[in-house]
Amino acid sequence: MQNKINVGLVGFGMAGQVFHAPFISLVPGFNLKMIRETRPENVELANTRYPEAIIVDTTGAILSDENIDLVVLATPNTTHFQLAKEALLAGKHVLVDKPFTTTTAEADELIRLAQEKGKVLSVYQNRRWDSDFKTVSKLIDSGLLGNLVEYEAHFDRFRNFIKEDTWKEEAHPGSGILYDLGSHLIDQALYLFGIPQEVMGDVRIQRKGSEVIDNFDVVLHYAHLKVILKAGMLVKEPTPRYRLSGDQGSFVKYGLDIQEDALKAGLSPAGAANWGIEPEEIWGNINTSIKGLQVKGKIESERGDYTGLYQNLYKAIAGEEELNVKPEQARNTIRIIELAMQSSEEKRRIAFS
Repeated sequence: MQNKINVGLVGFGMAGQVFHAPFISLVPGFNLKMIRETRPENVELANTRYPEAIIVDTTGAILSDENIDLVVLATPNTTHFQLAKEALLAGKHVLVDKPFTTTTAEADELIRLAQEKGKVLSVYQNRRWDSDFKTVSKLIDSGLLGNLVEYEAHFDRFRNFIKEDTWKEEAHPGSGILYDLGSHLIDQALYLFGIPQEVMGDVRIQRKGSEVIDNFDVVLHYAHLKVILKAGMLVKEPTPRYRLSGDQGSFVKYGLDIQEDALKAGLSPAGAANWGIEPEEIWGNINTSIKGLQVKGKIESERGDYTGLYQNLYKAIAGEEELNVKPEQARNTIRIIELAMQSSEEKRRIAFS
């Protein structure tokens, strides 16, 4: 019989509703015991979907409850550091939504505190469990493209207006697309290739009236590999999600993992036989040479499932498995963001330090 880990979810906005609560409630061993939310419409939804959870209006109510083992933070970026610190000091394990923090100094302090308290600290880098990324990772490991020389990943959107009533469009530390979507692309690149030698960044505000960065082009330089990471809010015509080039062939993939849209539509991975399975029309295309044979066609996408992050987190807390998303990795993602912004300002490559 699995030990029960009681979870307190701080925040039941879009992130809490879509990316956290469904998976907490799905993983055996986790018990969604408390939800902190104050907006009436969100409180009503939380009561409807999770009637056994206790809805509270302060984070303190969760932190002071000795029965809560894990605190999940689905809150604005600027609150991550302080709330994670308070949770660790209260003796809780902590999962922070991405981005981990707004600075590496904050990340380093949380890592030290978690070690001192003997608690598990992790970051919600769920895009490692995207179907397309799992496919790309497996393809690179296979060596089918030969020696990889260039890797390009995009996370583009089209929204040519400023969304009202959201902290994401306000000029606070940690706001903007580089922290929001860049944290995913950078985490994926570091997971695949490790720390780069140099970072080059070009960050911009392109939308009229925007207060936050809404376009970036970050290049990570390795000894024999160039990694290009791009995202923008004014990209109406879809660009490749991934483009890989090796000395034997290439791979190009369009389309986003389908889980987010399914979750926003109110669907659940519970009992869904086709959860995370991409339609054939967005499978990636490969063109390569294998032992003298020319191979050209589609590669079926791996199955995506964000449940994997929470399953691993449970086992890590239970001492049964090594933690997949380590806080040190998330810290390096924040460092890349800082270096990219410095590079953009100084208009030069900067060595990783």
